[in-house]
Amino acid sequence: MTELKPGDLLLIGAACSVQFSGDRELRLRLVSVDARPTYHGWVWLTGYVLDAKGLAVDKRELYVRRAGLRVLHSAPARGRSVRA
Repeated sequence: MTELKPGDLLLIGAACSVQFSGDRELRLRLVSVDARPTYHGWVWLTGYVLDAKGLAVDKRELYVRRAGLRVLHSAPARGRSVRA
């Protein structure tokens, strides 16, 4: 799996944890990945839950299986801008 970075749009579903199965699946705009140690393969994420229009409706902290995450849209790479 690629490195997660702030701004990534993630799909959180049943593959991440049974608590997100069925109609509990959600899209999350990632704010941060917690560096604290967890069980192998699991991670704490903080981000904004998005509605069908892509608007933030709730800020959440989630504990999920990293292997189950789907990156729907990757945030642009950060770096210095170059002027022509």
